[in-house]
Amino acid sequence: MRTHGWGGNPPVDDEEAIARILAGTRECIDESGAATSLADVARHLGVTRQTVYRYFPSTGDLLAATAMGAVGGMLDRLTVELAGYTRPDEAVVQGLVAVMSALADDAYIGLVLRGDQLSLPVVGDFTSEVGQGFAREMMGRMAVDWASWGLGEAQVADISEIILRTLQSLVLDDERRDRGELAGFLDRWTGAAIREMCAPRDVT
Repeated sequence: MRTHGWGGNPPVDDEEAIARILAGTRECIDESGAATSLADVARHLGVTRQTVYRYFPSTGDLLAATAMGAVGGMLDRLTVELAGYTRPDEAVVQGLVAVMSALADDAYIGLVLRGDQLSLPVVGDFTSEVGQGFAREMMGRMAVDWASWGLGEAQVADISEIILRTLQSLVLDDERRDRGELAGFLDRWTGAAIREMCAPRDVT
């Protein structure tokens, strides 16, 4: 780890350096929004661009890491928003709508969805191990008794993948729908698939 710069107060290790770079990125986004670049963050921290490059190879990687750091707060808000949905199909559909709304509105998470920032590696993270963990955590925040709907571990894993691949498709889609239109579309697509997976029961 390089120790020069950093406003005369260098980090003690790589972990602290990464944390300070991400904190600096959030501060730059607060000031400049989508115009934030890796060079801006380096200047803000009083280090060279090469110092930031050591941890984040590109502006896209830096913004993606900053976005992932905001996911916890988004999931907390999601828990509150989904508290009234106990059916698997409704909970997943409304969860996807809420996530897409958060991605569009969040100052940090939404930034990576801009057309000039989005990259295939960032989108690929949706179906990575980290992405799978996010989907499982999202499902765990829902007020759904999955087993009572006949959904065992295999079915829950399938729904987790459905959530991730749906998000991936929506992120890549240029069409923007309002919440009601998006919910209706997702109910016909994702909701229908989940209803088919449930044990025979009145889900209408």
